[in-house]
Amino acid sequence: MRIIIAGDGEVGFYLAQLLSKDDHAITVIDPEEEFISMVSSHSDILAVSGDPTSPEVLLEANIKRCELFISVVHDERTNILAASMAKNLGARKTIARINNVEYLEESQEEYFRSIGVDHLVCPERLAADEIVRLLGQTAATEYYDFADGKLLFLLIRIEKNSKVVDMRIDEVALLNPKLDFRTIAIHRDQETIIPRGKDTFHEDDLVYVISKPEGLSLLMELSGKTLFEVKNLMIIGGGRIGQKTSLRLQDEMNIKLIDYDMERCEGLSRRLAKTLIINGDARSIELLKDEDIAGMDAFVAVTDDSETNILSCLLAMHFGVKRVIPLLENIEYINISQNIGLDTTINKKLITASHIARYTMDSWVSGLRCLHGIDAEAFEFVVQQRSKVTKKKIRDIGFPKDAIIGGIVRGEEVHIAFGEFQIAAGDTVVVFALPSAFNKVESYFN
Repeated sequence: MRIIIAGDGEVGFYLAQLLSKDDHAITVIDPEEEFISMVSSHSDILAVSGDPTSPEVLLEANIKRCELFISVVHDERTNILAASMAKNLGARKTIARINNVEYLEESQEEYFRSIGVDHLVCPERLAADEIVRLLGQTAATEYYDFADGKLLFLLIRIEKNSKVVDMRIDEVALLNPKLDFRTIAIHRDQETIIPRGKDTFHEDDLVYVISKPEGLSLLMELSGKTLFEVKNLMIIGGGRIGQKTSLRLQDEMNIKLIDYDMERCEGLSRRLAKTLIINGDARSIELLKDEDIAGMDAFVAVTDDSETNILSCLLAMHFGVKRVIPLLENIEYINISQNIGLDTTINKKLITASHIARYTMDSWVSGLRCLHGIDAEAFEFVVQQRSKVTKKKIRDIGFPKDAIIGGIVRGEEVHIAFGEFQIAAGDTVVVFALPSAFNKVESYFN
């Protein structure tokens, strides 16, 4: 697919890198000459310097042959105008990044399509959705659902008290013959492996698991985790993400939201009637003590500063908060955060990239998740007639070693993948894959 991405920094470049792995022809438009030079020297991505709302620049980027135009600069008006002009000049499909969630309402869809904007994406809305999901599944570091919730994808750290520490995967299966989940990857010492039966679980391993919903209780028991309900929540940062998260949860939880900007706090007080708004610096230990940090079940830090988010979450952990979630703008901070105990993080670039990447997929790819902390992805495929994956049992199809089939949904039946199972056309299949396997995996399903 020929894709043009208009960006003004890391989000556009990260999205371009992600999509270029799938053999798309990528062109990036950016106003900064220095950034364009960096893009050109570090990748095969084509780069054009200029304003994405300029017809001349769009034509230079070959907009007439563009199959997907994506505008993700920080100014939403620029994105909307750029997408509209791109469609008028020949782009087949357009996506614009926005900040105003009112634009996402169904009543607005027809208007935006009429001016040439096919899809809108709001990173802050997606990040708030992610936080809500993570607060609902408190034992997992990452948590997604596939096939309308019939299969769950979780990342869990193996605790010191876990029953599986120093046990092999096949030994765990032998002792628990009716497992409703499967280990599909282990991340250890910054390396991700696709495990086999003789691989051993170690303390502090980050383990990726596919599970049926009914398998969660045994999974938690074996990993040494305990589910708990979040009743008291503290949020640091009253920007769009903090505000949207509070709005979603204030009817279910007791929420305290701290922000250093008095004018913003006054506005939040009017919009969030059931949230306690506090003006102050969340890096202050005295302030956190005064606001009963030790009595919180969860702590979410979503300021514009990653260092503030990390520091305040570490303070919350020190006071015994069981669930902490920092927003990290720099992807490189994710591994560092995991090494200091901040397992659960969110990153707008990854969340937004996962959402946008769906629009580049063929019809048989029904879902995609870019994972935090590792260079890997989880795919959801709808199996086509006569596809290679249906020809033999799973153990005999020669599936790539750097990928693994986790689970299969057939109608209302849910199956955890095992060697003797044979996939059929119409099945929904969840696959975990390292980058080296992306194209090979797709060839089994198309």
